[in-house]
Amino acid sequence: MDKISENYLEEQKRLHTNINYGTASLQHVTTIKNLLINTKLKTLSDYGAGKKNLQKGLLNSGFTEFNYFAYDPAFPEYGEPVAADLVCCIDVMEHIEDEFLEVVLDEIKSITLKLCYFSIATSPAQKKLSDGRNAHLIQKPARWWLPKLCERFHIEYLKVTSDNFIVLCKSIQ
Repeated sequence: MDKISENYLEEQKRLHTNINYGTASLQHVTTIKNLLINTKLKTLSDYGAGKKNLQKGLLNSGFTEFNYFAYDPAFPEYGEPVAADLVCCIDVMEHIEDEFLEVVLDEIKSITLKLCYFSIATSPAQKKLSDGRNAHLIQKPARWWLPKLCERFHIEYLKVTSDNFIVLCKSIQ
């Protein structure tokens, strides 16, 4: 099942050539590290990993007690998504094309063994696509996203700010 159009995949590959694109996960390193330590989870699947900045940040913090699996369609060398105890999806969902959103959410659910950590922007990005559209294709408030997440997960934690929200979800198996 398709998760991204060919045109948009090429656009994402182009955007990832920018050194400043795909760095949001670095802001979550301490949270993810503490989450892994406190829950004793050992496997992490980084869905929409980009340049693997989450892994780099965790390793640079001195934390090595996890197995890391990256998935990003812009980096086919990473392979397909891998199921893990913790799935992280940081600054990804707002970039998904509308017609593929349900498929992507279902796939994230299918690889989440225990917990899923989402950070979803709800406001425009600073970057634009080559056709002039905002890089955040979906700019919807948390109240729009939550029913979609609640269909697939139990919400354990929610923090909403003016321009994004973070939600920690528990797998429904």
